[in-house]
Amino acid sequence: MQSDRPVYLNIINLAMALPLAGIVSFAHRITGIVLFFGIGFGLYALQMALSSPEGFAAATALLAEPLPKFIMLALVFVLTLHILAGIKHLLLDFHVGDSLTAARLGAQIVVVLTVIVTAVLGALLW
Repeated sequence: MQSDRPVYLNIINLAMALPLAGIVSFAHRITGIVLFFGIGFGLYALQMALSSPEGFAAATALLAEPLPKFIMLALVFVLTLHILAGIKHLLLDFHVGDSLTAARLGAQIVVVLTVIVTAVLGALLW
């Protein structure tokens, strides 16, 4: 007999059961939201740096602190993941890599390239 009662779905267990391709797809959506709100910090630093020579010095001093550097590194990570996952999704629209094996490989490539690009840009930033 089928019950019409609502079913409790534990979001944590559902997220842990996703394959890597699903996690990358979900992360692409989340990074879009984070970029929407986080881009304000980058625009604030850019506006400060471009306003005057004193503003440039203030922006340089601001970005010399560990917390703003960490925020910038996090934004670099989020932007890199969002761009690479977006490219992967665009390729899927053209039916490139839409098999199960290719989807797994594509997700692994996105994660590895994100870590490498973030590490390189983080080394340059720090």
